[in-house]
Amino acid sequence: MTTQILVTGGTGRLGRVLVPRLAADGHAVRVLSRKPSPQTCHGDLLTGEGLDAAVAGVEVIVHCATGNGRSDVDGTRNLVQAAARAGRPHLLYVSIVGVDRVALPYYRAKLACERLVERSGLPWTIQRTTQFHELVAWMCAVQRWLPVVVMPRGVSFQTVDTGEVAARLAMLADAPPSGRVPDLGGPEVRPAADLARAYLRSRGGRRPVVSLPMPGLRGYREGGHLTPEHADGRITFDQFLAA
Repeated sequence: MTTQILVTGGTGRLGRVLVPRLAADGHAVRVLSRKPSPQTCHGDLLTGEGLDAAVAGVEVIVHCATGNGRSDVDGTRNLVQAAARAGRPHLLYVSIVGVDRVALPYYRAKLACERLVERSGLPWTIQRTTQFHELVAWMCAVQRWLPVVVMPRGVSFQTVDTGEVAARLAMLADAPPSGRVPDLGGPEVRPAADLARAYLRSRGGRRPVVSLPMPGLRGYREGGHLTPEHADGRITFDQFLAA
């Protein structure tokens, strides 16, 4: 059965994978964007402009949009209010593993967004995931002009494939509202430096990787962002690099 679905952040890293997946499943998908185009519908999460029209008639909203923290909270509040006026569609929110355990401003903002969704009065689902493979690749790529690659000492990551996250979200969009669902983590927990070496090998690089202590990452060092009990992803970082 065709479902009317609105995706926020549909042009971002996750959204670009999710939108065609939903369309292939036979759903009618709208992509929210501040810039109107034939492929998107206009709506600004920060100002609320256009949101009432964007959510009108939709049955599911998949909220993937993310920004710099504070804007996430304001945008989520505006979206929740518009959805409440539109007839209470199912709101599916994408969050991060450890938002209640890692004391970083971005994580605190994501936790505040979760609270807005939970208290919205809407039917809701929250899916937390670990970091995407692309994050670690980006951390290495931005250092391409340095003689070494610097990674945080004592920190491991459990990166997950974007396509697998999209598949989980597509399944949840088809399901009844489920509240807080089990976390989704990548298949392996690996030290940050080990992941950087794998990245360099995949690019034929020979630079050394240096692990340095970095302030403000206590929650990461304690593993608050990991979910080894939910290592449900199957595509490893090395497989992602090979692809």
